[in-house]
Amino acid sequence: MNTRFLARTAALAAFALVPGLASAHTGLGHVEGFTHGFAHPLGGLDHVLAMVMVGLFAAQLGGRARWLVPASFVSVMVLGGALGLAGIALPFVELGIGLSIVVFGGVVAFNLRAGAAAAMALVGFFAIFHGYAHGAEMPESASGLAYGAGFVLATAMLHAAGLGFGLALDGKAGARGAVAVRSLGALAAITGIGVVTGLV
Repeated sequence: MNTRFLARTAALAAFALVPGLASAHTGLGHVEGFTHGFAHPLGGLDHVLAMVMVGLFAAQLGGRARWLVPASFVSVMVLGGALGLAGIALPFVELGIGLSIVVFGGVVAFNLRAGAAAAMALVGFFAIFHGYAHGAEMPESASGLAYGAGFVLATAMLHAAGLGFGLALDGKAGARGAVAVRSLGALAAITGIGVVTGLV
């Protein structure tokens, strides 16, 4: 698939996120399940950072990993969301979410190379925690299907934003772009440590 096409598509997805970010916490009136679901991943720095790092990781890996890695995250996240909706107990959810930022940021910062299967397994493990948090926090009045569609779409768009940003930097800036991507990973990992320790 053409890298320029992927970058443009992801940039468009990122642009489309702007209205959702603006209305993520309206707090007024009746909000449909889809809106709640779409807003949930955007309402927390932990979710946003982790999702964008998944996209950057996929961009670094290249090839089929560009779509396999984000797709595996979204697929396993849906399973985690179902567990949360069902009220099935899952330990260490917040810790898992915080650690996902540290791990994904670290992987990007060190530009760690992994096969597609290993990368899919890594992101899939942490996707359970993110999905569980989304499902467990669904409002009682919301439709489960609409809510799920909302957080799946928002997550996919955040992945696309990270992927597009990574591809754009790599394509236009060469070695400097790669350094910029790795620096973003380092910043995310440091922020993740702050989330895990409660400092952020």
